[in-house]
Amino acid sequence: MTDTDFLQADEQALAQRFIDNGFVTTPADDRAGLDRIQRRAAELAADYLKLPHSNDPYAMLDSIHTRVSVDDLNGLRLHVFNGLNAEAWFRPTYFRLARSTIETIVGNELCMQRRVNLSIQMPGDSSSLLATHSDVWSGDSPFEVVVWVPLVDVHHTKAMYLLPPSLNGDMQDRMADLRSAEELYKTIKPHATFIEIPYGHVMLFNQTLMHGNRVNEEPGTRWSMNCRFKSIMSPYADKRFGEFFEPILLRPATRVGMQYKLPGGFHG
Repeated sequence: MTDTDFLQADEQALAQRFIDNGFVTTPADDRAGLDRIQRRAAELAADYLKLPHSNDPYAMLDSIHTRVSVDDLNGLRLHVFNGLNAEAWFRPTYFRLARSTIETIVGNELCMQRRVNLSIQMPGDSSSLLATHSDVWSGDSPFEVVVWVPLVDVHHTKAMYLLPPSLNGDMQDRMADLRSAEELYKTIKPHATFIEIPYGHVMLFNQTLMHGNRVNEEPGTRWSMNCRFKSIMSPYADKRFGEFFEPILLRPATRVGMQYKLPGGFHG
C-alpha cells in the first residue's frame, strides 16, 4: 500500500504529473478572482502612468512596453506590486486561484509567503533577466512549491523555463566545472522547457529544479506573479515562519494539540 491508495484517481494523476514533470498547469479555480487581480493590476499601472483606466486590462498589460521606458519599469513594477499587496482581498484570492491543486500537492495545513511577487518582462529588455537558479540555493526550503500565475498568455521566451526532474541532479553535479550562470544555461538549454500557459491558468512548480528566463523575444509584455506555499509543519530553511511565511490554514485538531499542556505545564 502507498500513499496514493488514499487519493482519488484525479489526485493521483495530478500528483504523478508533478513528480514526473516538476510542474502542473491547470485552469484557475477562481477565474473571477483572477480577472479581478488582472483588472486591479491594469488600474494600478494606468494610475502610475497617469492614463485613464482601460476597458481591456489584458491589452493594457500586454502592450505596456509602448507606454513605459525600461528605465521606469521598476518604478511601475513596485507601484503595482505594493498596490496589489496592500489590498486585503488579494492574498486570499491568490490562494483560491490554485487551492485544489495546492491541497493535492502540498497539503491542507499551509503557510503562504507574506507578499506575492510580481515580474514584468518587456520585449527585448535584458534588464529583467533571472539567471538559471534553484530557489533552494538562496535560502528556500525544498518543501516549498511556487504558484506561478500569468496575467497574460505566456509562451516561448515570454514564459519561464524549467529543467526536468530527471536531469536536475546530474546538471547540479556538473556545476563545479562551469564558470558562469550563462555557461550553466547553455549546458541545460537543450533539455529545458519553456512552459506555455494561457491566461486563465495557473502553474505549480518544484522550485528545487533549475529555472529562469531569457530575453523576451515575443511581441507582448509578460506579467506574472509568484508566491510560495508549504506545509506548516514541514522544515524551514533561511526563510522562516513568521518572517517570510505566515499560516493561512490550520485545522482545529492541530490548534488544540499546539496549545495543549501536560500536567505540570509541559507541552505535549
